[in-house]
Amino acid sequence: MTRIYVPRDSSALALGADAVAQAIEAEAARRGIAVELVRNGSRGLLWLEPLVEVATPAGRVGYANVEEQDVAALFDAGFIDGGEHPRGVGIVDEIAYLKKQQRLTFARIGITDPLSIDDYVAHGGLAGLRAALQTDGDAACEALIESGLRGRGGAAFPAGIKWRTVRGAKAAQKYIVCNADEGDSGTFSDRLVMESDPYLLIEGMIIAGVATGATVGYIYVRSEYPHSIATLDAAIERARAAGWLGDSVLGSAHRFELFVAKGAGSYVCGEETALLESLEGKRGIVRAKPPVPALAGLFGQPTVINNVITLATVPVIFARGAAFYKDFGMGRSRGTLPFQLAGNIKHGGLVELAFGVTLRELLDEYGGGTASGRPARAVQVGGPLGTYLPESQWGIPMDYEAYAAVGAVIGHGGLVVHDDTSNLAELAQYAMHFCALESCGKCTPCRIGSTRGVEVIARIRNGDTSTRQVQLLRDLCDTMVSGSLCAMGGMTPFPVLSALDHFPEDFGLAGASADSADHATQAAA
Repeated sequence: MTRIYVPRDSSALALGADAVAQAIEAEAARRGIAVELVRNGSRGLLWLEPLVEVATPAGRVGYANVEEQDVAALFDAGFIDGGEHPRGVGIVDEIAYLKKQQRLTFARIGITDPLSIDDYVAHGGLAGLRAALQTDGDAACEALIESGLRGRGGAAFPAGIKWRTVRGAKAAQKYIVCNADEGDSGTFSDRLVMESDPYLLIEGMIIAGVATGATVGYIYVRSEYPHSIATLDAAIERARAAGWLGDSVLGSAHRFELFVAKGAGSYVCGEETALLESLEGKRGIVRAKPPVPALAGLFGQPTVINNVITLATVPVIFARGAAFYKDFGMGRSRGTLPFQLAGNIKHGGLVELAFGVTLRELLDEYGGGTASGRPARAVQVGGPLGTYLPESQWGIPMDYEAYAAVGAVIGHGGLVVHDDTSNLAELAQYAMHFCALESCGKCTPCRIGSTRGVEVIARIRNGDTSTRQVQLLRDLCDTMVSGSLCAMGGMTPFPVLSALDHFPEDFGLAGASADSADHATQAAA
């Protein structure tokens, strides 16, 4: 019986994957051909979706951008045996975009049935958890510190130190909270994990609980991700039935329960303390720190808060060792990061590589240039609050410290490409407008500064390019960077100042100043 794979993640569904799957089953039945249809996750080659794969003795052969009306012709071409067809892309594992990657966290993505526990275990799942159960919590936290894993949500704080703090805290109840409120523009790596390999995230959270003494976990998923929520709910139910969750994790003395919580539909709830407020049933507004969540987090108890990619990376570290993971990357940026290519890009998708790769390599060797065919002009790295990098900075290695040195952030690894028709002054004004819309309103620099920022940029764009007006914008940005409670207001100036510095002509200015780079660098530090 031939096994055929049709992806079931949101990107493929949006392009008609369900209809394709139904058409394949119907056509196979009409022709009397026995097939096994597997709804796998996405490989992350999003420009090829829906990417249908057929298992052959030579490997899984792919057919890209398949539509319902293509199915009969595919059968005519003998695609169940890997036959040639205009939609064919050959052996999927041999596609250069995929073959050149260093997939550690995303090793199973697109290969397995996301909800099959047998499939997960057969492809190395649970090895990390079993290893964690054989060691004590102190050693587990030290192993994570040794691996060099830093939070993949933006701040890049060492994950093991956060775990060690929670483990050492004295409390009757501790929590593990996964921040899956993925709201940055151009980011989808969290969604791919939750929809394509949910057991990976579940395993990572259980390991965190075992290591820190936490017994309850919550995955806070943004409300705009219904498919992720449904997949996680189903996976958790199966994991519980298989003995992964409950009073005895895999037959051990450790207890851990896990639940999914739907987000409040607010960008600021991606900030860890606003997320905790929302999870407690309150309005999502930022808390002042200290105390830090590791000591007084959810319901006032010690809480580990990590994002999806951080927790999803934990199993491979425990399965293969801290030294193995630390061998990837550069400087203090160890391991790999899933870079997400989006915006005006020909080959949009997910690329997992070790830190140290350059933006130019990602754009040219993987992205294939712009979708419009025009020259790329700027790339926003790190979400809607990230800087706009001009071509002169595309050769900087992707490293937290190297980016901070030029006032930039890597953040969640999202890259949004803009070609030479983009107006950076307009994009800078939108950044301030976005902040004004999404601010929780608790602190004045963010709440009022963003509104005034929209007004000042508008005046500059309307012709008032006086030194006074430009300096007012810079001073306003400085106040937001220095005085905001969280990154919402503290980072909104990043795209504004980078646009002003590197693309002054879009504001109607003759030259640029270096002042803002200093401000942005201080904030990034």
